[in-house]
Amino acid sequence: MAGISKTQQLVKNLGTEGGINEVMEHVRSVRIEFGPSKKEILAFTNQLAVMVRAGIGLKDALESIGNQQNNEKFKNIILDVKAKIEQGRSFSQALRPYEEVFGNLYINMIAAAEISGAMSDMLQKLAGYLDQEAQTRSQIRGAMIYPMIIGFMAIAVSIFLLCFILPKFAGIFAGNEHLLPAPTKVLLGTSAFFRGWWFAIIPAILAILGILNYLTKTKTGHIWWDKTKLKLPLIKTICRNLYITRSLHTMSVLTSAGVPILETISITSQISGNVLYENMWNDIHDDVRQGGKIATNLNRFDLLPPDVVQMIKSGEESGTMGKVLGDISEYYNRELKTIIKTVTSMIEPIMIVLMGLLVGFIAMSIMLPIFKMSSVVSGQG
Repeated sequence: MAGISKTQQLVKNLGTEGGINEVMEHVRSVRIEFGPSKKEILAFTNQLAVMVRAGIGLKDALESIGNQQNNEKFKNIILDVKAKIEQGRSFSQALRPYEEVFGNLYINMIAAAEISGAMSDMLQKLAGYLDQEAQTRSQIRGAMIYPMIIGFMAIAVSIFLLCFILPKFAGIFAGNEHLLPAPTKVLLGTSAFFRGWWFAIIPAILAILGILNYLTKTKTGHIWWDKTKLKLPLIKTICRNLYITRSLHTMSVLTSAGVPILETISITSQISGNVLYENMWNDIHDDVRQGGKIATNLNRFDLLPPDVVQMIKSGEESGTMGKVLGDISEYYNRELKTIIKTVTSMIEPIMIVLMGLLVGFIAMSIMLPIFKMSSVVSGQG
């Protein structure tokens, strides 16, 4: 009610002297704060690791880091975590209400650190994990930038030719439509459609993209899209290696931190990034809970290469699961970087060739009828 009364008072003061200035000052005071980004959480973890390693108390470290935050929402979260610790909660318990911000993996690793007493080392591992995840996302996004630019240029050039160049030739073809080849007729029709319905095209495209986005958010659509990503040429190799790297790296970090194996598998399923891998880890979780082995149950699926399953089996039998998983994830992380570079180098010439073919087709469709009409006229002469 207080907010409503203040708003009503501001509206009432609009007609008075200084009322507009008061309203503008109120508008300027309104701030929209978003939750912390992955980069901010990584920086927070790095700072906390350094301060704890230096012997600074956890509460003092949280207060110092929180007061340095520019993001007001993140600042309030950190200071609230500090307040909960002062009330007697553990660090992991204080983080639990903000699971959507920090993630289940983060909180469970902090809980494991509290048991082992190696908080600074665990924070360093967490920072390394978050940094690798950030690098992987950056590599994949970077690999898509150039193809997207080429695709945008191809569409922009095609629209320019269809809407501004082709209409200039339409007058030349007037009365001789029967001489036009099929590609030119198609282009003229497309040009007329773009020029006549330009105001509806962008909303239609946005509506289609919105519908597709909604469909992929449904359970059936989500499953279909995750299956499709593992079948698309070029893309499937990147996705497969990404899911393997993410899953095994997570398991390695959690296992080395002393997190129970069932909790490790459960968290791995949540961050795998693909519903097929999520279902696989959930099934393995149920089997391991009943006394089964991870590697034995992995053989029922074809989502991990046989050599990876064999190495996991060796790690289980020798008791070095964390190290083995770490070595495998490091190998696949290197493979992922190589594959991204390879796929990018393949996509670039493909996009350039496709762009050349598209523009060449439009140019040929414009010039071909001109040559044909010229030959008819010269024949008649």
